Amino acid sequence: MPKILPLNIWGTGLLMLPGVLGCRPLSQPPPMTQQSCESGDDFVWIEAGNYALGSDRTERDYAYRISAEAVATEVDKIDQAETNLRRKGWFNREANRRVLARSTVCMGKNLITNAEYHAFVRATGHRSPYISANDYQKQGFLVHPYATVKSYLWQDQMFPSGEGQHPVVLVSYQDAQAFAQWRGQQDGHTYRLPTALEWEQTARGTEGRYFPWGNDWRAEATNWANFGGLHTSAIATFPLSRSPDGVEDMAGNVFEYTSTLTQSLRQKAVVLKGCSWDDLPGFCRAAYQHTRPLDSRHILFGFRLVKE
Repeated sequence: MPKILPLNIWGTGLLMLPGVLGCRPLSQPPPMTQQSCESGDDFVWIEAGNYALGSDRTERDYAYRISAEAVATEVDKIDQAETNLRRKGWFNREANRRVLARSTVCMGKNLITNAEYHAFVRATGHRSPYISANDYQKQGFLVHPYATVKSYLWQDQMFPSGEGQHPVVLVSYQDAQAFAQWRGQQDGHTYRLPTALEWEQTARGTEGRYFPWGNDWRAEATNWANFGGLHTSAIATFPLSRSPDGVEDMAGNVFEYTSTLTQSLRQKAVVLKGCSWDDLPGFCRAAYQHTRPLDSRHILFGFRLVKE
């Protein structure tokens, strides 16, 4: 929301006050409405209201349990797997559950795809999604060997064959911002990354669900098959991962950059929401989030946009 300045001749943003010598104010963009948001079927109107955000002890305990059940190969080893996961403390740092009044959001219905990003690369000469083996090693949060990364690398400014409708990955926070600015130049709208709270508001709906589909984990709801996963999927492939208002891929496929930044001891970091195609079930709850450096590029990270 734009900052409201005091009403005076020099700070109103007007050439002159209305009515003074018959001059008119500079034109202002019209306010966003549901009709203007959803024109073209690319964006979904998320109503203002009171939304439950964060998690409580019951939800976090559930997250550890379902993640342990996914990891353990034998029933009698589930308890040990849960103990090991709790030692890592993955879900302990989530914000406590609370209810906040949230404004409306015009949320992108889908993740930005390889095909959409390809148009941006061709038009601007922006770097293609890519990371060298050396740079990948330097990031430190490897998860997968570089051999797995190779299948996602673009060649000669072209995405992997047959994956035009897969979410673009191997892009940084800055790359996502550059794409948003370029898209706005094409149609005159303003685009940005969603905040972490806007993203969670969208994923949970007014009922405050753990997952887009409800409070019980369902492996068939996402492209998550087993711990270790397979690959990204085409967008909107799994209807159950659709939010209550119709936003696709809110669990599974890729983690998503938000516009929310944090300051670590060493550098600024960006908050990511959602979960990827290889994450444990507990990560796929809307309350979960983690942070990574702004220049990160990974096969698990993608993004969607908000229209203002």
